[in-house]
Amino acid sequence: MRLGGFEPFTASDFPGRPAAIVFSQGCNFRCPFCHNGTLLGPRPAADLLQSRDFFAFLERRQGLLSGVVVSGGEPTLQEGLAGFCRRLKEMGFAVKLDTNGSRPQVISDLIEAQLLDYIAMDIKAPLGRYDLLAGRAGAGGQIINAIALIAQSGLPHHFRTTHVRSLLSAEDLQAVQELVPPGSTHRLQPFMAAAALDPALRHER
Repeated sequence: MRLGGFEPFTASDFPGRPAAIVFSQGCNFRCPFCHNGTLLGPRPAADLLQSRDFFAFLERRQGLLSGVVVSGGEPTLQEGLAGFCRRLKEMGFAVKLDTNGSRPQVISDLIEAQLLDYIAMDIKAPLGRYDLLAGRAGAGGQIINAIALIAQSGLPHHFRTTHVRSLLSAEDLQAVQELVPPGSTHRLQPFMAAAALDPALRHER
């Protein structure tokens, strides 16, 4: 796993659990509203968090934390993701995956191996606007497959969309909500303008 860093505690990112968040390095999307720009591209190995250091931190927090959020970047790009999640489970932590849904087969493999306890997936935009809102055209098939897979997994989950007023109209938001299967939760999350990848969005309110 290539890890860009971690947050030692969150009371809100893993529903019902005190948790740590670990961020994988690298992403296949380039969303203009992304607030984690330092996690998108490659970084020198010397600048990355070593997995052994993160696991050592977790050993000291056993009994205080009950979950780990594996976020990014995009974790499903990481070849070592399954082994990383397995180690977390062996240590007694519940695992939440944050994903953009671009690699549904990886998500399926993790679910089948019983390595996940919760999934949150971003739906960036209506499918026809992924080329603008995610910086990647042709992602629609993977997104649809991932939504269906997660909704049918039996695992606690939710879908979420960052609400950027200048990029997503009311009609766009309605189209996104129509992608969410019955019985699944969809949340709008606030846009963190000051850290946006696109400088033109940094003063938006």
